[in-house]
Amino acid sequence: MKTNSYIFPLAIIFLLAGFTPKLTAQNYPFELPKLPYAYNALEPAVDAQTMEIHHSKHHAGYVKNLNAAVKENNYEKYSLDELMLYAGEFDNAIRNNAGGHYNHSLFWRILSLNNPFNAGSEVGKAVNVTFGSLDSLKKLLNKAGATRFGSGWAWLYVTTDLKLAVSSSPNQDNPIMDVSPERGVPILCIDVWEHAYYLKYQNKRGDYLAALIDAVNWEAVDNNYREALISPLLRTVAKETWKELITFHGVMSQTFHPSEEGNLKPIRERSGEFLAKAKALQTEKMPAALDDPEIKKAIGDLIKGAAILNQLVIKKADDKTLIHNLDELHDVFHTIQGLCRH
Repeated sequence: MKTNSYIFPLAIIFLLAGFTPKLTAQNYPFELPKLPYAYNALEPAVDAQTMEIHHSKHHAGYVKNLNAAVKENNYEKYSLDELMLYAGEFDNAIRNNAGGHYNHSLFWRILSLNNPFNAGSEVGKAVNVTFGSLDSLKKLLNKAGATRFGSGWAWLYVTTDLKLAVSSSPNQDNPIMDVSPERGVPILCIDVWEHAYYLKYQNKRGDYLAALIDAVNWEAVDNNYREALISPLLRTVAKETWKELITFHGVMSQTFHPSEEGNLKPIRERSGEFLAKAKALQTEKMPAALDDPEIKKAIGDLIKGAAILNQLVIKKADDKTLIHNLDELHDVFHTIQGLCRH
């Protein structure tokens, strides 16, 4: 991963140990979704031949290759969401094909010629607040797609602070993935691989983008937006990107695990740091997606317990007492981890 080495257990080791977030995505064997419309339904924005090849050949290929890679590596128990959340820990066959399947599945759902933008919808209000107008959003999406070098995608997504944002990604990456510099849950995407437009538009990607943005199914995007705001997936992304939680996890790992083997030196030397990192969970900004009373209460319990532990260290309490208190704090920390996923 592109982060500190001690984060590794927070991600893929949790998966391998069975601590998998209960998400809503598809499970193995993955299947090619049926289109909710005919291949010619998006004309003139997208021609029928392009749609048929794109869906029945390209997308079908990602599904076939994903199933083969998952089976070969014995990853059948992982959902599509999980494969993307920790894409950086898997090989390219998993990363590219999982992304290809997810991205295209979303792409088909947000296209229609008969569901225009509704400024009164939840996403319509959010678009106007965030970007000022639909036209401003269209310009940003067009720019994101037009300036993406080579193949990739343009995205409208919900951030971990429950805001809308626009980005682009290369190849079959998306904002869910741990390899993405901009994280969140996508609600609208635009495919800018050449196979999405070349038969009709040749090298005129800008013309394709202008036509496709006007073929967005805004009713579907509104549904995606409302679901994303409360989704376990967004909470999981928020947990995985919460800097203070990641930092505290590092201190917890480096003090708790030695104590399991009877080594109390790390916690005796770092109890003050342990308390400071626990307090940072409360004093620093937490992702809005995780801002709820249960998590705040658990953090308060963690701080109180860390303060008691620090005092015990200062008073040179015996090893048995420190181990007991550190065990309790470890349980509180895992309570916080669990609450972040649900």
